[in-house]
Amino acid sequence: MTPFLALVIVVFLTVVAAVFAFGAAVVTPSSMLGARLRALGSQQPRQAENKPAIRERIEQALDPISKAIPLSPADVTRTRRWLIQAGFRDAIDVNYYFGARILTAAIGFLAVALTMGFDNPALLIGITALGFLLPRFILKRMIRERQNRIRLGLPDALDLTVICVEAGLALDQALMRVGQDLHHAHPDLSDEFHFVNLEMRAGKPRAEALRNLVDRTGVDDIRSLVGTLIQTDRFGTSVAQALRVHSDSLRTERRQRAEEQAAKTTIKMVPPLVIFVLPSIIFVTIGPAVIELVRQLGPISGGK
Repeated sequence: MTPFLALVIVVFLTVVAAVFAFGAAVVTPSSMLGARLRALGSQQPRQAENKPAIRERIEQALDPISKAIPLSPADVTRTRRWLIQAGFRDAIDVNYYFGARILTAAIGFLAVALTMGFDNPALLIGITALGFLLPRFILKRMIRERQNRIRLGLPDALDLTVICVEAGLALDQALMRVGQDLHHAHPDLSDEFHFVNLEMRAGKPRAEALRNLVDRTGVDDIRSLVGTLIQTDRFGTSVAQALRVHSDSLRTERRQRAEEQAAKTTIKMVPPLVIFVLPSIIFVTIGPAVIELVRQLGPISGGK
């Protein structure tokens, strides 16, 4: 092998290895180089073009549906508030919600019409109405579940807020720090604290941002906490002391709520016991005696 041929082979292998290493660095998801190249626009414009196109088509399909529904502004505002409390903050989610209600009502109407025909109008109207109300029941359940998650994460957030305030942070910075720390443990509460910080950065007064927090969540514990913070800010008292007292009272309320639920358990267990357990016990205990009684009295009654 000549030296020139060996040099060509070495240069070729070096170029291939460099191209392969650069390509692997770009394609690997955890690569810093790939992330920077994608941030410069190698992949983001394509995704940015596809997603709005699909979203725009869906919005165009739902826009006639939203215009066809004769709803007052009060109904739209109330539905919007429910969607925000459930975690859906986009304005187009109102159209999605009403579109889902019409879709479920149409599915119920078609299911009854195709299976049983139009011979039973009461069932047809009932199933259609049930399909129209089903998304509302689901939305209410989602609101309750989200409020419960926020209610469970609030004591931990108060403890962290007290620690941050006692460490020297202002209330705004403490809320931002607590929101970052609770991102994985309590994401719903973390998002709400994040929105509070965004509103205060945008120039809203602290009291207004905290009242908006109450409207977005609808949780009574948040309402009492916001009232405490507003009074503390107005009268200039210690924020840490007020938060500590409120945290203690909140934990007492949680314990009392748990005791109330435990006391209701006995009453809630009565219907299942009466419906399912008691008949089985009666059949097992009295059944053999009834069978034996029939066997003994059967020949006597037949002989007569």
